[in-house]
Parts: sequence; C-alpha cells; structure tokens
Amino acid sequence: MVLLSGGLDSATVLAIARGQGYELNALSFSYGQRHIWELEAATRVAAAIGVAQHRTVQIDLRAFGGSALTAAIDVPKGRSTEDMAHGIPITYVPARNTIFLSFALAWAEVLGASDIFIGVNALDYSGYPDCRPEFIEAFEKMANLATKAGVEGRQMLKIHTPLIALSKAAIIGKGIELGLDYGLTSSCYDPSSTGEPCGECDSCLLREKGFRENGIEDPLRKS
Repeated sequence: MVLLSGGLDSATVLAIARGQGYELNALSFSYGQRHIWELEAATRVAAAIGVAQHRTVQIDLRAFGGSALTAAIDVPKGRSTEDMAHGIPITYVPARNTIFLSFALAWAEVLGASDIFIGVNALDYSGYPDCRPEFIEAFEKMANLATKAGVEGRQMLKIHTPLIALSKAAIIGKGIELGLDYGLTSSCYDPSSTGEPCGECDSCLLREKGFRENGIEDPLRKS
C-alpha cells in the first residue's frame, strides 16, 4: 500500500517499493486541494511504474479549511530556505496525514497488506507535525491496536518512511537511480489550469534546489 499524491516524493516512494519487490497498491486522495492537477500526475506515475490497483478516495477537507491548499488563503511565494525551516507553514493541512493513513489502514486490512509506504520527510518540512518520526511511530502502534486483523494476530502493520531523513537532492538522486521519470510528477502548490508549476511556492523552490544539487535540470522546467 503506497500513498501516492503524484508529487516527487510519493512517486519516489512508489519506485522504492517496487524495487523492494512489493506488489503495489496505490492510494490517492481528492480532498479539495487547490493543486488538484497532482491527481493527473498520480495516474501517470501509477501507470508507468505498474500497480495492481490505484484508487482515488474523495474527501472534502475544504469543509474545515485552515490551509492555503484547502481554503481561500494565498500560497506563500518566494520564501527562502531559511524561512521554510522555521514554524509550521500555512500550506500545512490540518491532520491530513492522520486522515490519509487511516484510509490506508482500512484498505490494507481488506487487502491483507501489512506494509504501508508514505513519503513523509522531516528534513525539508520540519514544521509539519505529521511528518515527524514520532508521529509515524505513534500511528503505527495505534494501527496495530485498531483493526480486527491486528487484534486477532493476523496482521502486523508496518509503516515505511524511506524518505524521512533524506534531503530533496538525495530523494531525487534515489529516484533517478531507480529509473523514475520525474516529468510525470507534479509538485506545485499553485499550478496553472494546465498543470504548469508556478516556480515560486515552497514546493517548487525545494524541487528546483534538489535538481540543481544533482547537477541536472528538472524535466518540468525544460523549455
């Protein structure tokens, strides 16, 4: 079970899981995000890498708002990496990873899958509380107490976070090593109606920095 947003990180995680020999089931979410274009990318990535099933779940987190991704709040643009490293940014979506992992837990129990992969990263987004190792550890413990399969001893769930301590450059390097086509992905928080990245949001700037540090050009930025 791989949580697949269509972004650079989740695509890399899907490629890593494939490289480790897992049969892949991908789970995406249409949650009212302004960057809905990422779901087109998720479909492309799932098809290119090859998955047994790819499901997209509909949840409307606009009902709660509280984030630049789900409410009428401007996406921050042009921030320095120093600015990004401090505080919890307005692009944080309240409880998003808790919600996503809960859905993944439900489908994993139905499928009899014991491994959930998620592309959280505590290095680039240190301010996101639901990307920290302690959150993942706590959720994994809870998950194994929360299902029929778990309490009956038929399933011991493991949440894999292969990117959690990697820089964006290291993540991209790993994906390139695995033959991942990053031209299929979409990272921008505020893309155009045709999916072109803004180039100025935190996600775009970190992505650009990662490719630059690998000495290559982002395939989405080529003219």
